[in-house]
Amino acid sequence: MQSSNGRGWGAGDGSERSAENQQDHGAPSRDVPYEDPWYDALASGWGEVDGIGAPAPAVPPARGEHGAAAVRARDVYVEVQRSAAFQEVRARYRGFVVPGVAVFLAWYVGYLVTATTAPGLMARSVAGAVNVGMLAGLGQFLTTFLLTWAYARHARLCRDRAALELRWDTQELTRGVRGDAS
Repeated sequence: MQSSNGRGWGAGDGSERSAENQQDHGAPSRDVPYEDPWYDALASGWGEVDGIGAPAPAVPPARGEHGAAAVRARDVYVEVQRSAAFQEVRARYRGFVVPGVAVFLAWYVGYLVTATTAPGLMARSVAGAVNVGMLAGLGQFLTTFLLTWAYARHARLCRDRAALELRWDTQELTRGVRGDAS
């Protein structure tokens, strides 16, 4: 058997041992093939040939949903997306994320602008070696953690239950469209 680079097994791939080295260590003098089954695996669609010399077939798409059931299932998702419940969940999400991102970006840009335009202010000592710039920089980390906590709390209290109900309804509708018994 030959590898894809045209060399036979054990021909310079590092798996063989020289006869002198084998005899020095008392090992029998034989070729040791590389045992990895994926070592010489060809990727389909890269111009390789299959076993008979013809080009390898292309890989089919992972999900080939064709037919009326797939179209109806897509219609269910479009219908759910247009529903008032979905729009409410998205509005609650945007109602938290948009102001949160705006406030955080304003705070961050303010920190950067102040650090570059007013280095004297940032270098002002607060306590010992701790200055205003250090406190503002640590404040960036603190606000990141606070914003993450607030987002998780908001999601848990305001969106998760409604989103879970929407997901359940969507699964039930698609299961009914496809005719699944389970």
